[in-house]
Amino acid sequence: MTVNPPYRADIVGSFLRPEILKAARADFAEGRIDATDLREVEDAQIAGLVRKQADSGLALATDGEFRRSWWHFDFFDGLEGVSIVDTDHGLPFQGVQTRQKAVQVNGRIGFGEHPHVDHFRALLPLAEAAGVQAKATIPSPTVLDFRVEPQNIVGGYGSRDEYVDDLVEAYRGAVRAFYDAGGRYLQFDDTAWAYLCSDVELERARTERGIQTEGLGERYASILNRVLEGKPDDLTVTTHICRGNFRSTWISSGGYEPIAEQLFGVAYDGFFLEFDDDRSGGFEPLRFLPKGEQTVVLGLVTTKSGALEDVDAVKRRIDEAATFAPLEQLALSPQCGFASTEEGNVLTEDEQWAKIREVVEIAGSVWK
Repeated sequence: MTVNPPYRADIVGSFLRPEILKAARADFAEGRIDATDLREVEDAQIAGLVRKQADSGLALATDGEFRRSWWHFDFFDGLEGVSIVDTDHGLPFQGVQTRQKAVQVNGRIGFGEHPHVDHFRALLPLAEAAGVQAKATIPSPTVLDFRVEPQNIVGGYGSRDEYVDDLVEAYRGAVRAFYDAGGRYLQFDDTAWAYLCSDVELERARTERGIQTEGLGERYASILNRVLEGKPDDLTVTTHICRGNFRSTWISSGGYEPIAEQLFGVAYDGFFLEFDDDRSGGFEPLRFLPKGEQTVVLGLVTTKSGALEDVDAVKRRIDEAATFAPLEQLALSPQCGFASTEEGNVLTEDEQWAKIREVVEIAGSVWK
């Protein structure tokens, strides 16, 4: 097994919210408990989650995003100059829409004193006590850029291009803040690159949201490489490329071929890529992975259903992937998180943990 992340058996980050946590969040929203009471429930549930991750054989642990409602909006709402506002439409998943919220830029973007750094500080001693590495997950800056519709830039800037420098500096601040808090494993979760694989989503962005899609790959690669310039050598930064994950549904389809060269040119240490079904295409784009230290974490175990994958079938798919990229530069994880929003995917907690144990078992067999 690898000593440093990403690990041969790894995870994207989010976990199903226990019922006691869901109840506490509802009580807090209705004013029946205060923030201190909610924090006590969150603390207890995260402590248990970290122990379960360690007991399942993982070498790392996240807080499961238990303090968040959304994988991305909560983080964006904590940035200076950015707010999450009500809108007239949600995100269009297959057959269902999310709650009707949108990103608004209303001032100069900055990192500031972000609450998610405190969330990580609470995770770190729990992970250390369990003998695993604490992993922090935040949305990528490219997601903010893709999600901001032109009419939602209401302050600070006159256009999308004008905020890029501040967005880069805000995320450099995020990298520094998590590092200074003791973080050595940070992940940028990213749906924007996946949309570049989908002609349908690009057309929707152009016609429904007024986004200029030409040159987005170059724009994203530039933003991310600027953010990662000068990061500490002992900090691992990875990304997860997601096609959408809400109540076991999805948004986009398409293989990685249109983006592979640009994506693998970003100075990430690892790439969590979904390969759980036909929507993800084949492994051929892995041929663009530069030989060296970067790792592709194959998301071959779906989080969208509780049925376990056939172990031998997963191993055969790893072998197939290894015909396009060196096996020593590959690893294994679930395809996505189990609850990118607090609603969670359609499977049970027992099924969730069975998936994790399967990933650990397969990785231990393949990479001995």
